[in-house]
Amino acid sequence: MNHVDAEIKESPNCTATVKGDFPEDMPGPLQYGNGLKAFAIHLIISQMVALNRVQKQISAMIGTVISEATLLKFVWRLYQALEKWEAKSIDSILQAPSIHVDETSFRVDQKNHWIHVYSSGGTTLKLLHRKRGKEAMVDLNIIPRYGGVIIHDCSRG
Repeated sequence: MNHVDAEIKESPNCTATVKGDFPEDMPGPLQYGNGLKAFAIHLIISQMVALNRVQKQISAMIGTVISEATLLKFVWRLYQALEKWEAKSIDSILQAPSIHVDETSFRVDQKNHWIHVYSSGGTTLKLLHRKRGKEAMVDLNIIPRYGGVIIHDCSRG
């Protein structure tokens, strides 16, 4: 975990007060380093740990409680940062000579949704949609724009 202090010093000669600068990616008075943010996002997204449990885990580690709003802001900023990657990945998949596609069910708010997977080469894209089949294909708008070979297991189950 990164910890950065910006010290405030007073010059003994001219009594001027000078404050150290934070790194560019830490603009505010209280910032958490990328390691802590990544750890929190991993717990929330990958491990699906409840926000209050993430708060307790991090508090036990650093001695400070991070608000739920701040934890959700970490996730939101990651989402925003991944928008460009997602657009590039879709373009890459659309240009590939063949793609593998599949879907698998995923519960969201106690309702069945579908994770639609598109992959080619080193790129794998997973998109969540409330449906599978034609409605999802039209809404996600990858298959309708694709002109190459689609590889799918054709299961209905």
